[in-house]
Amino acid sequence: MKKTLYRYIFNEIPPPFLVGMVTFTLVLLMGRFLKLAEMVVEKGVPFADVVRMVSYLLPSFWLFTIPMALLLSILLAFGRLSGDSEVTAMKSCGISLYGLFPPPLLFSVLASLACLWVQVYAVPWGNSSFKKLMLDIAQSSAGVSIKEKVFNNAFPDMVIYADGLSPKGESMTGVIVHDERDPKAPTTVFAATGTLFSDRRNRSMEFQLKNGSIHRNEAGAGYRMVQFQEYILRVALTDPAPKGPKKTSEMTMEELRHPPAGTPKKEARLRRQELHSRLALPFSCIVFTFVGVPLGIQNRRSGKASGFSLSIAVILCYYIVLSGFDTLGEKGILPPVISGWGPNLLFLLGGGYLFMKTAAEEPLPLTALYQRVKEAVRALTRKGAKG
Repeated sequence: MKKTLYRYIFNEIPPPFLVGMVTFTLVLLMGRFLKLAEMVVEKGVPFADVVRMVSYLLPSFWLFTIPMALLLSILLAFGRLSGDSEVTAMKSCGISLYGLFPPPLLFSVLASLACLWVQVYAVPWGNSSFKKLMLDIAQSSAGVSIKEKVFNNAFPDMVIYADGLSPKGESMTGVIVHDERDPKAPTTVFAATGTLFSDRRNRSMEFQLKNGSIHRNEAGAGYRMVQFQEYILRVALTDPAPKGPKKTSEMTMEELRHPPAGTPKKEARLRRQELHSRLALPFSCIVFTFVGVPLGIQNRRSGKASGFSLSIAVILCYYIVLSGFDTLGEKGILPPVISGWGPNLLFLLGGGYLFMKTAAEEPLPLTALYQRVKEAVRALTRKGAKG
C-alpha cells in the first residue's frame, strides 16, 4: 500500500515541474529574444545559429529554473492534494505528514543531482561553445557586433562609432575609431566612409576606411595628424594574451579547487567562496522541499495562481538572502563555507520549523497573521457599510 501511495504522490510532481521549467526558462530568455531577433532580421545571421546560441545559454538558466520549478511543483502538487481533502484522508488512515515526505524528497534529490551536473559539466560546455559560436558568427557576418549611432566596444581596447550602417553592417558612413591597443600612443581615426571585411583564416576583421584623418598623441613626440584617402585597420577577434586576472565566475571547478602557488590570500578566499556557492546552489532543491510541502498544504484553497506567486515570493526571499551572504563573504566578514551554505542552512531551519508546525496541525505564523488581517479588513468594511 505504501508503494502505491508513494507512486501516486510522486506522479503529482513531474507535470507542474515541467510547466515551471518551461515558464521560468522562457521568462529568463525574454531579455535575449529581442537581441537574437535583431541578429536574424537585421544582421542576416542564420536562424539555425540563433537556435544553437539559445541551446548554449540554457544550462546557465537551468541552474536557477530547476530549483524554482521544483518549488512550484511541490506547492501545486500538495496544494491540490490538500484542496481535494486527500491529505486529510491519508491522515485519517494513520499516515502522518512525515509519511508523505519521501516522494517529494526523492524528487528533490534527483533535481539536486541534475542541477549539480548542470553546474559542473553543462554550464562550462555551454559558455565555451557560446563564445566559439559568437566568434564564428563574427567572422562570417562582419557587422554583427556594430550598431549605428552607438559607441561599440565589441573589439578589445577599441571603440567604434558609425553614423550610418548598411543592413548587414558591412558599409559604414561617418566612422570614428578610437584605438587604445597601444597605451603609449592612443589613436583616433575619422573617416567619411568605411567597409568592414572578415578574414576567417587569420581570425581578424579589416576596416577599409576612406577620406579621413588619423589623430595620434605619442608620448614624447606630441600630437600628430595625418590625412588619408584610404586606410586599412586590422583588428584581431581573439586576444591571445588576455589582460588582467581572470574573474572567479569564469573559472572552472578545478581552478577554484586548486589555486596556483603564490595566490594572494584574498584571491584564494574568493575562490573558495565561489566554489562553495556553486556547490550549495543545487542543494537548494532539497531545502525548498522542506519549505514547499507545508506551504503547499496550507495553501490548499488558493489555486494555481496563488501557488505561482507564493513560489516567486519564496525564491525572491532566498536570492535576497543569498546576495546578502555573498556580499558579507566578499568583504571577509563571513568565512567562505558560511557564505556559500548559510542561505541553505537558514531556509532549511525555517522549512523544518514550518514542517513540524504543519505535521502537528498547528497554524503557521504567517497564516494566522493573514487570517487576523483578513478579519480586521472585513470588520472595517462592515463598519464603513453601516456608517
